[in-house]
Amino acid sequence: MAIRLNKATRDLNVGIATVVEFLQKKGYVVEANPNTKITEEQYAELVKEFSKDKNLRLESERFIHERQSKERSKISVSIEDNVIKTVIPDEVRPKFKSVGKIDLDELNLKSKKGRDETGEKIVEKEKQPEVVDEKLLIAKEETIQDNEVQKEELVAVALSSVLSTDSRVDEEEEKEEIMADESQKEEKEVVFLEEKDDTKERESKETEAVEVESGVFKIRPTEFVSHINVVGQIDLSTLNQNVRPKKKSKEEKQKEREEKDKIRQDQKNRMKEAIIKEIRKEEKPVGKPEEKQTVAAAAAGVKKKRSRINKEKVDINNVPSGFSRPNPNNEKVKSGQVKNRSVQNNNRFKRPLFKQEVSEEDVAKQVKETLARLTNKGKTKTAKYRREKRETAFNRQQELESLEMEDSKVLKITEFVTANELASMMNVSVNQVIATCMSIGIMISINQRMDAETINLVAEEFGFNTEYISAEVSQAIVEDEDDPDDLRPRAPIVTVMGHVDHGKTSLLDYIRKANVIAGEAGGITQHIGAYNVMLEDGRRITFLDTPGHEAFTAMRARGAKVTDIAVIIVAADDSVMPQTKEAINHAMAAGVPIVFAINKIDKPNANPAKIKEELAGMNLLIEEWGGKYQSQDISAKQGIGVNELMEKVLLEAEMLDLKANPDRHATGSIIESSLDKGRGYMATVLVSNGTLKMGDIVLAGANYGRVKAMFNERNQRIQQVGPAEPVLILGLNGAPTAGDIFHVIDTEQEAREITNKREQLQREQGLRTQKILTLDEIGRRIALGNFRELNIIVKGDVDGSIEALSDSLIKLSTEQIQVNVIHKAVGQISESDVTLAAASDAIITGFQVRPSASARKYAEQEGVDIRIYSVIYAAIEEVKSAMEGMLAPKIKEEITATVEVREVFHITKVGMVAGGMVKEGKVKRTDKARLIRDGIVIYTGNINALKRFKEDAKEVVVNYECGISLTNCNDIKSGDIIESFQEITVKATL
Repeated sequence: MAIRLNKATRDLNVGIATVVEFLQKKGYVVEANPNTKITEEQYAELVKEFSKDKNLRLESERFIHERQSKERSKISVSIEDNVIKTVIPDEVRPKFKSVGKIDLDELNLKSKKGRDETGEKIVEKEKQPEVVDEKLLIAKEETIQDNEVQKEELVAVALSSVLSTDSRVDEEEEKEEIMADESQKEEKEVVFLEEKDDTKERESKETEAVEVESGVFKIRPTEFVSHINVVGQIDLSTLNQNVRPKKKSKEEKQKEREEKDKIRQDQKNRMKEAIIKEIRKEEKPVGKPEEKQTVAAAAAGVKKKRSRINKEKVDINNVPSGFSRPNPNNEKVKSGQVKNRSVQNNNRFKRPLFKQEVSEEDVAKQVKETLARLTNKGKTKTAKYRREKRETAFNRQQELESLEMEDSKVLKITEFVTANELASMMNVSVNQVIATCMSIGIMISINQRMDAETINLVAEEFGFNTEYISAEVSQAIVEDEDDPDDLRPRAPIVTVMGHVDHGKTSLLDYIRKANVIAGEAGGITQHIGAYNVMLEDGRRITFLDTPGHEAFTAMRARGAKVTDIAVIIVAADDSVMPQTKEAINHAMAAGVPIVFAINKIDKPNANPAKIKEELAGMNLLIEEWGGKYQSQDISAKQGIGVNELMEKVLLEAEMLDLKANPDRHATGSIIESSLDKGRGYMATVLVSNGTLKMGDIVLAGANYGRVKAMFNERNQRIQQVGPAEPVLILGLNGAPTAGDIFHVIDTEQEAREITNKREQLQREQGLRTQKILTLDEIGRRIALGNFRELNIIVKGDVDGSIEALSDSLIKLSTEQIQVNVIHKAVGQISESDVTLAAASDAIITGFQVRPSASARKYAEQEGVDIRIYSVIYAAIEEVKSAMEGMLAPKIKEEITATVEVREVFHITKVGMVAGGMVKEGKVKRTDKARLIRDGIVIYTGNINALKRFKEDAKEVVVNYECGISLTNCNDIKSGDIIESFQEITVKATL
């Protein structure tokens, strides 16, 4: 049965927010609404958790119920119209002595007296309906004894009001009879009336007093005696606004406060001085004889004598806060002083004793402690409360700062983060991140995405903790475990890796019997090629051809990640190059077997032994040299040793015992993605498990789509593809990132939900990794003076090439010039790219793509530079040269000649002219000159005139005499050296 959340909270004595939070922690989805209904299972969980609160509520209710029942037992209410009267026996009735008669007509009939058996009077008012809130207490047999004392007191009060002296005896008898009657009726139930209205009780009691005057009974109100002691009277008529004291102004109040503060400060200073005097008096050192004599001489003066007599001894423990009390034993001090003086006269020839002087620090410390001890008593609770409040606020601030420090060390990331993004989040250089990964045996590039384990290792190295926010996305796709009986052998996936131009594609060309290189620009591989080859004996091998250029690091890493066996090709006429070492590291990090192929052995300068020695130097021993790695000498052009290489590859594959389950949904890796104008977004995928069919819904990264068509590497249409086979698929809604894992999802709705979550995470990650311009960075740029930024938009045919190109361009950044890749995508250059470039002052770099006609025309109007490249080397070199052109050129001085001054002439209207001999070089009229005397530069400026005899000369060569005058320089002496030089502009380089 469902229970409302409001009722559950009331039963359990907890708040709605607490209940909702607890249920959400337990995995239930509950809305924080009082009318929300919860199941019995959820209610049982709540009872189990909050049973203590429920027990507290029950205990509280039980306590309230008991207290209310006790109050009800004391006072029971019975509403009746008539006042209850009891029958009083004759023997119990009070007996009076008849001393006179009363005329009843003359009495006031407003109130009638009646006596019940307890002696309490019951008052009835006639003709006036009385509305009284009456409480009738019905006392049972058990409670009669408890109420006896109250009844007796009521009777005593009633009887004491009778003032007649003649009826006192009757009253005593009546009291005794009533008390006797009470003792007889202990076992009976007694009902008495207790009026709640105080005014009614006073009216009834006022009529109780009976007084006898002249032998006649009269009833009159009780006179109340006041206990107020009147000490004086105030004449209110004399009080008016003129008599009242005037209100003080703000200035007067301020003056009073200042006077009080001044008095308080004077008292404090007096107390401080008294304490210091006492301390110094107790520890006063005995000086030298000369000092004593001066003291004695000074004592003869009246002021010193009077000062000495009036000295007061201060007891610091008895000094009240504010005033210093004079010593009552002044006379004793005086006599003691005279005695001490006589002792000093007797001992003045003795050797003086020197005590250590009291330092000012000790005095200040003593004063501080004394004042603290005296003023502690005056501290109020308010001051204590303020101090505790300050301490609490300070502690809270410290806790908040520590929490902020801890939060700043936590990285909230997804598994989609790249090395560059991770570096910007940790505020470190991306080179440090790459170096850290290389130190643990993982080769990555700037734009390569890393898995969670690698991110954790790198973050811990820099002192950060990681928090992943994509748990729901990773858990959204659950892979089923395959039954071992369903597994069947599959073809091995072989990756061919090595340095550029070492013959990787030539080997595949020979194996496939097709000219693959002809389709690549510049004769080098710029994409990952995936080929499925059938050998002569019917066995199949899937080959992945990776680029060898250094810009394609990420591509090689992806190739090693999805492969089973790595074939490393090294040219026999070359050596083990850096890209070859990197490929070996990728393969070793992926944990795949390596087979070495030493190519180009048909060349005359081939030296395979040298290659094997270099491999041995890297701790890679081949089997011929007693190692574990297989090696084969081949010639890809001639086909020498290719079949033996295939046999060794298949032998490694048999040892791996590769199997897959074709009867399930396909999973695999994205090898490459691109955008075709007629086909749309295309993706080259490699199926690792299962079978991919037409119409399947494929989810890859943040993109999804239904497979509309599939083509093999020879562009032939196929209907399905099994494990370890590459295929080109159409139908995705975007270009997935190369290296992403793809899955086949049952419904399109599920795929859409997962992609939406992934897109949101990628947007959040992009916002977090945006580097904000800080004041330090602005200061650094201002200090450089010539800081420049180069914004680039990269468009390419395939995703892998775009990543490689943008990676290489970002690496070109220096301190003076920063390269920003503000946008990168696959497909042709569109008008939106031109608009973005115009807005951000960027250049567009197209890699094997062309701009559309409208985009080209729009770029001409906006003045946007579009550069098209087919080879990645050319793109990198041109951008590098553009960056160098942005740098300010360097100015270099080149000394052209040295002239020795032998004679100085003074010419009117010209000034001083130096006649000298050219010792070195050639002096030109357009050169600048520097005047040097005794090795010190006296002047630097331009040459005003250059003459050879009396004629102007453009230049004077070595060992010739000439006359030189310098602009605005007349301080030329014989023996000086004039050095001529030229300023040459040198192009700055990166």
